Amino acid sequence: MRSPYDPRGLDGLEALAPAESLDAATSVPGPAPALIAVYDAMTAPPRVERVEEDSARALIESLSSRTYQLSHEPGGEIPYTVIREVVENFIHAGFDEVVVSILDGGRMISFADQGPGIRDKDRVFLPGFTTATTEMKYVIKGVGSGLPVARECLTFSGGTIAIDDNLGSGTVVTLRMNTPVQAVEPDTALVREEYELPALSLRQKQVLSLAMELGSIGPSIVSRELGVGLSTAYRDLEQLAGHELLSADNAGKRMLTDRGVRCLDAILGR
Repeated sequence: MRSPYDPRGLDGLEALAPAESLDAATSVPGPAPALIAVYDAMTAPPRVERVEEDSARALIESLSSRTYQLSHEPGGEIPYTVIREVVENFIHAGFDEVVVSILDGGRMISFADQGPGIRDKDRVFLPGFTTATTEMKYVIKGVGSGLPVARECLTFSGGTIAIDDNLGSGTVVTLRMNTPVQAVEPDTALVREEYELPALSLRQKQVLSLAMELGSIGPSIVSRELGVGLSTAYRDLEQLAGHELLSADNAGKRMLTDRGVRCLDAILGR
């Protein structure tokens, strides 16, 4: 396993290595391949793609572009800038066991590695805080702007970013776009119900109004308030319950159901 940061494969390595060591340094293989897992459904195995390049700079470019493409094909909207900023942070983990997972139709992307991890997960969102070495700055900006820019851009687009510890070691950065609120089409059955009211007597409509006013009612309350016998009050309550306009609690008291509320609204012309 490579160290937490392995400069092998950096395009800028030549500028850092002595001339006599150039051949040996540049002959070392580039960063380890990254995997992209696309989950079309959580009930089926993901489609997995392998992204491999000869240098860290090329891997960042290819992984960012391919992640953007695969996440947008099903309708995802996470901006490329955000994806690129997070992918660049893999350099801090030495590209160790990089896995990018695309879920929820591209609206959620997680970036996982097995690097040294991030101790202060709040400070990484503050501009200027960075652990980038001189070697890393030949590939990325290295000024501590990546995650702050990613969060600002994602927040502006209606999304969120979260950082968690990976299992064992490393980090998982999760980007998520909030699902837009879609206009809810009215349920035609409910609309029809509002206009096709059950055949109710005036007294039964009064019972519904009484239930709305008092919250819960029983035969004795109906009898007293409407001036009818207990048997009549009980019969009205049973008939209204049969229409699913009233329901009984544990104490036997009757309360308006959702259907009862809609029915009463229609009666009152609201």
